[in-house]
Amino acid sequence: MTIFDTFYQAANPQKAIAMEAYMRNQFKFLGITAPERKILTRDFLKTINRATIDWEFVQQCWEKDEREFQYLAIAYLTKLKQRLTVEDIPRLRQLIVTKSWWDTIDSLDKLVGYVALHHPTVEATLLDWSTDDNIWLRRVAIDHQILRKEQTNPVLLEKIICHNFGQKEFFINKAIGWSLRDYSKTNPEWVKAFIARHQDQMAPLSIREASKYI
Repeated sequence: MTIFDTFYQAANPQKAIAMEAYMRNQFKFLGITAPERKILTRDFLKTINRATIDWEFVQQCWEKDEREFQYLAIAYLTKLKQRLTVEDIPRLRQLIVTKSWWDTIDSLDKLVGYVALHHPTVEATLLDWSTDDNIWLRRVAIDHQILRKEQTNPVLLEKIICHNFGQKEFFINKAIGWSLRDYSKTNPEWVKAFIARHQDQMAPLSIREASKYI
């Protein structure tokens, strides 16, 4: 029995209704909660070939209608993130711009960030993404350094955020606030100075989120 079969057998139509409503009915759901998915995928993730990434499997997950399969693909890639290289950035980009919403984006940004941390040449791509017409590419660029702490590149962070001033898009302004709030835990003085420099250009939402811990 494949992992796909396992998921289908675990479907719960009643739970699916609530999960679909929470995601504004943009995606179909099987009705498998996050704790349940973790249990269902445990054995599968233990037995996968860790030598290479099976991008065909990832694509199969992404093509399925039910949202849990996109979560499965992300769990798979997260397990194999050490195998991700610069050459995988176009594949990750395709996932970002396909079936896009915050739930997948806020996991894909961590994978992109992992690659960029180990391969700084990716920073040029992220600068390009920070001005792209696609808001989700912008959001990934803004948030890709979250949780880096002392390894954060503040020069890059500032450039990317400044590219996104003047936006009315909630998901962009929220991302700006989140990225600054996260870095404020490591370098509050830098974040205070950033807000002081740019407060006239920043959305109130961004300032409110960025200032939460300072």
